[in-house]
Amino acid sequence: MENESLISHLEALRETLIKCFTAIGVVLPFTFFIAPKALDFLIKILIGNHKITFNYFSPMEVFILQVKVALVIDILVCFPYIAKKIWDFILPALYENEKKFIKSIVLTSSSLFILGSLFCIFFILPLIINFGISFASENIKAVFGISNIITLSLWMTVVFGLMFQLPLVTHYLIKSGIVEYETIVDKRPYVIVILLIVAAILTPPDVVSQVMLFIPTYALFELGLLFSRGKKNE
Repeated sequence: MENESLISHLEALRETLIKCFTAIGVVLPFTFFIAPKALDFLIKILIGNHKITFNYFSPMEVFILQVKVALVIDILVCFPYIAKKIWDFILPALYENEKKFIKSIVLTSSSLFILGSLFCIFFILPLIINFGISFASENIKAVFGISNIITLSLWMTVVFGLMFQLPLVTHYLIKSGIVEYETIVDKRPYVIVILLIVAAILTPPDVVSQVMLFIPTYALFELGLLFSRGKKNE
């Protein structure tokens, strides 16, 4: 009986993943069409007022970057659908109130993902570029390879979008009774350590990127706790 239950869950997971990847595949041709303009827009944000240029060193490098940009835009566009399918899988035996909860949580989850991505693009990435340029001097010139910068930017954009889900995850864990509010509060130091480790894993091996990811993520964790406490007291 347990084996049948496990198999049914694995089958449900497989169907969920197939639907998510199918949605990404369907939208990808459209996002690839706008990828060149999106890449130029991202470069303008990164450069800002600095007189620098990004360089590429192989014939296919920019094309590959456009494919990556198209994939990230694809994920942003498809995220509401993907979020719904994931929450549908997490909450399989749905009551009516839980169905309403999923509808609200999909909107909130999508909004947080987009907010995290935009926060990264317009605030975090320019700070990283400014930090790198600050080391330039008369004898040291900043020369940026476009592949490294754009790949880092796209990865950070997705990571920030995912990490901005933390308040929602925290609220759901407490709301569903999986973890008690007091337990999370008491384990706050462990949460800090875990978030630091996650930030170190998900960002390049430099302290600046890690701190820039950790600070807003921890602030969102506290926001999730605050929101859950308000609901708990009602």
